[in-house]
Amino acid sequence: MKKQNGYIYRRAGWWVLRYRENVIENGQIVRRQLAKQLAAIAPEHKRLKKAPPEVLAMAEDLLRPLNRGRANPRATQTIGEFAENVFFPMLDVRQSTRRGYQARWDSQLSVRCGDVRLRDFDALSAQRLINDVRHENPTMKRSSLAHLKNLLSLIFDEALRLGYADAARGNPAKLIKVPRQAPEPDETHAYSLSELDTMLAVLPEPAATLCAVAGFAGLRRSELRGVRWEDYDGEQIMVMRSVWEGFTNEPKTKRSKAPVPVIARLRAILAAHRLACGNPKSGPMFANAKGKPANLNNTLNREILPVLNRCGVCRKAKGECDDSHEYARDVNLPEWHGFHAFRRGLATTLYSLGVDDLMIQQILRHTDVSITRQRYIKTVTEQTTAAMGKLDAANAILCADRALEAVSAKTALVN
Repeated sequence: MKKQNGYIYRRAGWWVLRYRENVIENGQIVRRQLAKQLAAIAPEHKRLKKAPPEVLAMAEDLLRPLNRGRANPRATQTIGEFAENVFFPMLDVRQSTRRGYQARWDSQLSVRCGDVRLRDFDALSAQRLINDVRHENPTMKRSSLAHLKNLLSLIFDEALRLGYADAARGNPAKLIKVPRQAPEPDETHAYSLSELDTMLAVLPEPAATLCAVAGFAGLRRSELRGVRWEDYDGEQIMVMRSVWEGFTNEPKTKRSKAPVPVIARLRAILAAHRLACGNPKSGPMFANAKGKPANLNNTLNREILPVLNRCGVCRKAKGECDDSHEYARDVNLPEWHGFHAFRRGLATTLYSLGVDDLMIQQILRHTDVSITRQRYIKTVTEQTTAAMGKLDAANAILCADRALEAVSAKTALVN
């Protein structure tokens, strides 16, 4: 291939290089004339007709791979083309994970880097992208920014694996530093045993039984939809599947596919629920009118929230108060914090009762006990106060012992 030097010209305050390169268009390699901005024209160079030496060096660096025949045409694809045509079609993850990735790509990443060529996206570009997201969304949590970094990193990992990106340059997204100024995620809630008991007392069926299984067995939301009567033998619930948005899958992890012990109170609740359902031997434990797994969003909006968010004055559901007073939520009822708060509540309650965290890990079916410790066991104020009280008592005993030793020493000196 004949060596090309390109043509450098001035345009809108920039030195611009015009050159030719093989690129991929519609899956085919074609040769196109391209233009790339090299550097802004410095004030001292405004009268120059030819580019200064440093700009010539930049052009030579850019053209060197082309002249050596080492340029990768596939790297000329935009990040958007690669993501939509290669990455997402080949992505092998659960449907819920896929939807989350697609939503992040569509809402934040596509508009910022979708038109950038794979080869032109470097670590600085990646950091600027995250900084721009943070600047435009000042309330976005650090965890959300970390999710964007992770998705971008996954895209470039796949590009490197398939040869669409330059291996020598590595993965630019892995060098991103999430801004420390971004707010930390909100503290997650764990329902107390008292909150769970109140819900079971006020909620209608089958919402109350649903909350009981979530609170006393710690099943995940998708596992609640997936549990069937044939999975329950009167002593334990065997978690066999999860159902999300109509998709039936294996449980979240290999360890999640395991039995969960059922306590006596939950056995009584399930017995009453089974009788109310016509004493079925099989089928979804929580079914809709068609016998399919119930939509938990419908259960939440129709049965749970109207009760928990009732007015403390007229005791009617929110939005049903008359003109004689303003709505004021009944503070005697627990606030709704999502189905996962039952799972965290079970872990916290067991821990407060002295159950070992490794046993709690087995009950929740986590792959790593650190997940149980860091995200699920919530140390309540009463526990921390009691713990510090023990420290205070220990210090009091120590001080008393020291004082007694001092008195004994003085007595010995006098004698």
